[in-house]
Amino acid sequence: MAEVFLLLGSNLGDRQSLLARAIGFVAQQTGTVIAESAVYETQSWGKTDEPDYLNQVIQLRTELEPEALLDILLEIEQQMGRERRERWGARVIDIDILFYDDRVINTLQLQIPHPRLHERRFTLEPLAEIVPYLKHPVLKKDNLQLLNELQDNLIVKKL
Repeated sequence: MAEVFLLLGSNLGDRQSLLARAIGFVAQQTGTVIAESAVYETQSWGKTDEPDYLNQVIQLRTELEPEALLDILLEIEQQMGRERRERWGARVIDIDILFYDDRVINTLQLQIPHPRLHERRFTLEPLAEIVPYLKHPVLKKDNLQLLNELQDNLIVKKL
């Protein structure tokens, strides 16, 4: 059984309900959700003229291999109405794999740990809330250290 951390985000529609629905789908289709961070409202990152996001990290136990998990998460996004039109564009739901145990995967389809998690406050705030001392398998620093060293100054506030 693998321990996985997912980041969920939404900046269109009823963002809070969309996060809750996504967590329900993840639990039904991939494994057991064992922890949820608070929900955080965050400024749009990358494409700053988009509406603010709600973000949340969940901890999941799953028997799925990383690629199979990714396939299901992409199906959930599509099922919920996600359209991939432009990089960092507005979206009803986004589900990213942050960590999968302490595995390091670098393929065309999948990069674990998420390659930019250590650069993003909207990822590190909720991640450090539920697992502050979990070490990044490449950077060899825990989430609290990464958060404290962060240069990202976007506003991230807990709801």
